[in-house]
Amino acid sequence: MHKFETLIERTMYRSRWLLAPIYLGLSLALLALGIKFFQELWHLLPHILELSEADMVLITLSLIDLAMVGGLIVMVMMSGYENFVSQLNVSDDEEKLSWLGKMDASSLKMKIAASIVAISSIHLLKVFMNVSNASTEADFERLMWYVIIHMTFVISAFAMGALDRVAKKPEPPAVESRL
Repeated sequence: MHKFETLIERTMYRSRWLLAPIYLGLSLALLALGIKFFQELWHLLPHILELSEADMVLITLSLIDLAMVGGLIVMVMMSGYENFVSQLNVSDDEEKLSWLGKMDASSLKMKIAASIVAISSIHLLKVFMNVSNASTEADFERLMWYVIIHMTFVISAFAMGALDRVAKKPEPPAVESRL
């Protein structure tokens, strides 16, 4: 029975490597996002002098949105790999990201939540900048749902942070009774 248990444990432990292709696949998503970023920039440049200030701000917010999602992908890809698969071996002569090896699953979860709130905020700002184009009740209802969804992200991030603090709160020292 002991050999069977050992086999199961080794198989489970080694199965973490099934995540490696998933994290590698995120690098392809990052490449696709980079292509989209430069496609947007390419469309912007010929019309930069014709655009109104509001349109320029909207396009810039879209570019910021893409950059933030890209940063989120890098964070998830590298931290997830380090936390769940294997330590990244970066040589001393290579530039190493300061947060590598320091972000556990809990802090990664909080960074993801904060990034989602930031990305949602940018999207909501873009929607608000277009509110002058809203004319129907359906447009205003859609705006209301954007706000509700954004607030759900904000409340969820705060709740996750509070739960994380409660889970990490150290136990108070035991009081000795002197009888």
